[in-house]
Amino acid sequence: MSAELSTATLVGDFVAVNPGTARVLEAHGLDYCCGGQRPLAAAAAESGLDAEAILAELTAVAPATDELDVTKLTNAELCDHLVSTHHEYLWREMPRVTQLANKVARVHGANHPELREVQLTWQALVTDLTEHLMTEEQEEFPAIKQAEADGNSFSREGVEKLMGEHDEAGELLARLRELTGGFEVPADGCGSYRALYAGLEDAERDLHTHIHKENNILFPRLR
Repeated sequence: MSAELSTATLVGDFVAVNPGTARVLEAHGLDYCCGGQRPLAAAAAESGLDAEAILAELTAVAPATDELDVTKLTNAELCDHLVSTHHEYLWREMPRVTQLANKVARVHGANHPELREVQLTWQALVTDLTEHLMTEEQEEFPAIKQAEADGNSFSREGVEKLMGEHDEAGELLARLRELTGGFEVPADGCGSYRALYAGLEDAERDLHTHIHKENNILFPRLR
């Protein structure tokens, strides 16, 4: 990583430079997607953490040699990457995890009443994401690609709208983590229970990366 990175560097920029640093930030509970536009010092102080110690951990992470450097993609290429990588993942996983959430709530809900809230929160996230993904694929991303091709700027209003939707998704993800105790499966959890929590955690991880690429790489360019 660059020697220029410091506690004044935006949290999202660490992950933009080296995606492997996301694990360090997640371990400390630091938001690098929706909250990625804050300096590390401010984010650490807000959580009562030592920014210099976290910086040392971040700069110690070796970059993966086979990791795609999305910062080098054009806006059009980045839009295509987001759809083929993260949108396709969500279109595939949302129905599967929804079925698991419904099944586990039905079977284990009597002993674990929080599962009903997990089910409802996940469904709210799916509803929001379905509209969000369709809007990006059918309207916003084509407009971004056309603006780049024509040498024009993209609507700042469009950027703010998408970022607001990201904030809402981030709140629902945080609620799911809280309801599940960090996706910790109880002792009486069956295979479907474990599959549900694994699916929720994977979705959280992918969405954090997905939102980071838009909020901290694509959208700042458009602004």
